[in-house]
Amino acid sequence: MQLGRYNTLEVRRIVDFGAYLADDEGNEVLLPSRYLTEVPKIGAKMDVFVYTDSEDRPVATTERPFAQVGEVAFLQVAEVNRIGAFLDWGLMKDLLVPYREQKYDMKQGGVYPVYLFVDDASGRVTATAKIEKYLGNVFPTYRKGDKVKALILQHTERGYKAVVDNLHYGMIYHNELYRDVAIGNELEAYVKQVRDNGKIDLTLNDYVTERIPELAHNILGRIRANGGYIQVTDRSTPEEIKQLFHCSKKDFKKAVGALYKEHLITIEEAGLRASV
Repeated sequence: MQLGRYNTLEVRRIVDFGAYLADDEGNEVLLPSRYLTEVPKIGAKMDVFVYTDSEDRPVATTERPFAQVGEVAFLQVAEVNRIGAFLDWGLMKDLLVPYREQKYDMKQGGVYPVYLFVDDASGRVTATAKIEKYLGNVFPTYRKGDKVKALILQHTERGYKAVVDNLHYGMIYHNELYRDVAIGNELEAYVKQVRDNGKIDLTLNDYVTERIPELAHNILGRIRANGGYIQVTDRSTPEEIKQLFHCSKKDFKKAVGALYKEHLITIEEAGLRASV
């Protein structure tokens, strides 16, 4: 049974105040009756989240927290007291960030990136703002084009720094951005390259073989929807191309070339015209 994570457990026994669920080793945890819409059958499997209650006893819930152990998330401070900052993570009991785990004083109402872990001393699910302790400790083994989950962490002069799959640091450079992103966004991204230092260059554009044909299809659709002609060519500015097709000028030229080779368009002095 994993504390601070989702578990698939078996209904072992029913009591007046809920149901006791067990893992394969016989460890039991209570699912309080407030989470039961009906009385489950003995032996039935249930997907629940396991954490600790106010008395530090393991307890199960069918509610879904905003994050689980091993993940980075942006969470809002619900309360600050002498113990630390308590974060709203979508469950009845708020999540503690002790003062020793804060990089700077957290304020009530503030939203901060934190990493969730199980504190060995207390046995509780705890959060830390010192996320760098848990990132970059394993060298990434991605290949170009691999799809990853990227949490936008910080805006820099070069682009947006991101947390990749809750394990690594990545960067989406400004010239790879063809739509708006914001700090706290969780996006699907693709690996451009893994650097020698383990940092990952990311793009929001799919690097699989379907990428250019899909872009060509979109360009042709735009031409036909505009009466068979659009006033844009490979001499148009990168900014204009980005605004129209959400792609780089390099990819635009590849897609236009593919359409031209298929005799689907003609390239005129001031624009592109559909052939059929």
